[in-house]
Amino acid sequence: MIAITGAAGFIASIVAQRFNDLGFNDLVLVDDFSFTQKAYTTADLKFAHKIERSIFVDWLESTDEKIDFVFHLGARTDTTEMNVDLFNTLNLYYSQAIWKVCTEKKIPLVYASSAATYGLGEFGYKDDHEVVNNLKPLNPYGESKNDFDKWVLKQSTTPPFWAGLKFFNVYGPNEYHKSRMASVIFHTFNQIKLNGDMKLFRSHNPNYADGGQLRDFVYVKDVASVCEFLMQHKPSSGIYNLGSGKARTFLDLATLTFKALDLKPKISFIDTPLDIRDKYQYFTEADMSKLKATGYVKHFHSLEEGIADYVSNYLMKLS
Repeated sequence: MIAITGAAGFIASIVAQRFNDLGFNDLVLVDDFSFTQKAYTTADLKFAHKIERSIFVDWLESTDEKIDFVFHLGARTDTTEMNVDLFNTLNLYYSQAIWKVCTEKKIPLVYASSAATYGLGEFGYKDDHEVVNNLKPLNPYGESKNDFDKWVLKQSTTPPFWAGLKFFNVYGPNEYHKSRMASVIFHTFNQIKLNGDMKLFRSHNPNYADGGQLRDFVYVKDVASVCEFLMQHKPSSGIYNLGSGKARTFLDLATLTFKALDLKPKISFIDTPLDIRDKYQYFTEADMSKLKATGYVKHFHSLEEGIADYVSNYLMKLS
């Protein structure tokens, strides 16, 4: 059995679908399933058990069923949330509890870290264990992810294989419930359909033009492919970046969304909200050399390829 936390969420539901497509139907789906707006993400999945997040650790510890792998992808991901205690409870302590059970029961574990740990990129974007203690995340969400990474690297006893994945800007199907935290592609599509135009954040950094802010956008299908690879091959344990490896501008992103809709771009700019302006990342780009060194050689979707697939095969069918 494969256990997947956050299974009703964005990334984890696509990972679960990937395993279903490969013939793994004995999944253990873990989440807070009371959020009915996320019900669509698990509606078509094949699984053995649905376990509420609040009892999963106890269930994992006590079950006699063989759990072959745990993907701990559930987390509180709102970068505008300032409640540190909430992040400690859901992202740090809960993750530590899962780690401890996986260690005791010798279950391989992949968990979700985040590129938010890199802060403004003062130390670059290389997934080097030596820099983890020096990183300066910009918000409690990033701090909670980095706190767990730091804790993991101090552990003398570990699962038989483990990997922490620093997700960069993931986009794709099943993010429809994420509201403000959904990708800019999703918001661009909806704005175009509603008003015929797109408003991007204006740059408040003299080194970047309006719309010239750069992020590493990675298609969720590539994330699922990497998760499959790690389960099947179990390379060296460690923290790995998971992005496309190529930074692109938000202007590129919006323009390509218009192109996927066969429309002429109509783009304007608005001020970045004050609550995130002073903690806004103007550049991220994953150094992917560490993952590639494990033997992962599959092609990552370019932004052009990912947006075309997402818009044509998913978003257009929803509208």
